[in-house]
Amino acid sequence: MIDIRTAPYAALVLRLCIAGLFFAHLYQKFAIRGLSVWWSGLQKAGYPDWALYYTLSAELLGGVLLLLGIYTRYISLYALPLMIAATHFWVVRKGFYFTDAGWEFPLAWSVMLIVQALLGDGAYAVRVPLLPWDRGARQATVQA
Repeated sequence: MIDIRTAPYAALVLRLCIAGLFFAHLYQKFAIRGLSVWWSGLQKAGYPDWALYYTLSAELLGGVLLLLGIYTRYISLYALPLMIAATHFWVVRKGFYFTDAGWEFPLAWSVMLIVQALLGDGAYAVRVPLLPWDRGARQATVQA
């Protein structure tokens, strides 16, 4: 049974947690490792430039938009392929456990993104205009 009084706050806590993780990874790329070191390392591993641009955009948009609660479902789904790819990256290189730099953490992050997409914005989300494909669903919900 879902408690409708606390569910929006659960979505908020999850949303803020995921946003914090995205910001932490951006901080690591820019302030700790350096963007050029990160970029050249993944290029040497064979990743195309578009994948690196996608990674940065998913982390930046995920951090900012999830923090504010803007288009939460869509940005969660946008970032999901990144986490699935990160899981695969570590599956082929390491074991399962996070303590061994394994794929446990990106798998958990993937599940968190799926749950966030299912839950939606949650409490204290910035209200923005609906996307065109959302308007019909909102009207059907109001009429029901």
